[in-house]
Amino acid sequence: MNQQELEQFWKNDEEAHRDNCFYKGCQVALGIRMSHECVFAELGEEGTPWMPMPRDRQLELNKRYNDKAEKMVGKRLLPETMPEPDAVFPQTRRIGEVFGGSYTYQHETEWLTQSVETPEELEALLDRVDRLNIREFMLPENWESEKKRIFETYGLRPHPLRHLRGPVTLACSIFGSENLIFLGMDEPDLYKRFSDTIARVQLEMSAVMDEEAGVTAESRHGFSFADDNCCLLTPELYRDFGLPVLRRVFAHYSPDPDDMRYQHSDSAMAHIIPELAELDLTGVNFGPTVMVPEIRKYLPRARIDGCIAPFTFMRNQEEQLRMEVKRDIDYGFEYGGVNISTAGSINNGSLLSSMRLIMELIWENRR
Repeated sequence: MNQQELEQFWKNDEEAHRDNCFYKGCQVALGIRMSHECVFAELGEEGTPWMPMPRDRQLELNKRYNDKAEKMVGKRLLPETMPEPDAVFPQTRRIGEVFGGSYTYQHETEWLTQSVETPEELEALLDRVDRLNIREFMLPENWESEKKRIFETYGLRPHPLRHLRGPVTLACSIFGSENLIFLGMDEPDLYKRFSDTIARVQLEMSAVMDEEAGVTAESRHGFSFADDNCCLLTPELYRDFGLPVLRRVFAHYSPDPDDMRYQHSDSAMAHIIPELAELDLTGVNFGPTVMVPEIRKYLPRARIDGCIAPFTFMRNQEEQLRMEVKRDIDYGFEYGGVNISTAGSINNGSLLSSMRLIMELIWENRR
């Protein structure tokens, strides 16, 4: 691709993203925009991609990365501005903490720790959660003064809460994966109570942040979940646990046909797609073993954000990458609504040269 073709590629790509990527243009949409994790391998820098990084260091790496990206793919991909340190709102407590867990860094990544192990402990935990004042629990003591100061100084409000850890992944972290499966089989009433409590807490937490952000469910539609562990449940167990949570939250925040109802679960979860079909999802990002024809059979209106295996992209395996991208391009023209991306996160090691290869394949396979 020469410079003129590169510019035309991005014009075509903008068009390809219309109508939730269902627009019938000459080119399939490209969803890959890389991630801040990729700066280390690309620039030959030492670093820990999943750990917090000093603001100035992140901005310096992002700018150097963008200088290279602009030459290779025709776009500056990573943000080059971040809030000033004193414009960052105090940390609010998160949903895992409501259920007694804590977020800690181990092996250079964040984990939510387990808080209960037996059905009796879980029942006591749910009793405590039922008595909890969610607003008081979420917001730190200095919240009101800091919120006022930041708004008066920078004109900024907190962000609303429209994305959360999915119910199955949350429950597996808090109670343990095997424990949750056995609970569903042995104690269905407590299993369903756990699900009901998660749904209620998610809605209450979002309502708190709506108030703080100055929005409402009616003025700001859309919600998304990241629920990798949903693959562990049978369709019957998922129907009793995960599905009711999504149904309640989407009914509140995504009631209109074209609202965002998004599920990320980059795992082998094809067996529960018939259950997810009941939610009329408008966007999905599933695992690399879950292909477009299978998804489209049940989710006719969902934008499908990619089936490229993240490790194929991360290892820059050119021939395998060609095969997977060409497959998804063909799927895009046949089924519509395909946004070429990875079936999961874009990790350090994924190079701009591989993104450029994907772009060239999309360009060469225009119709």
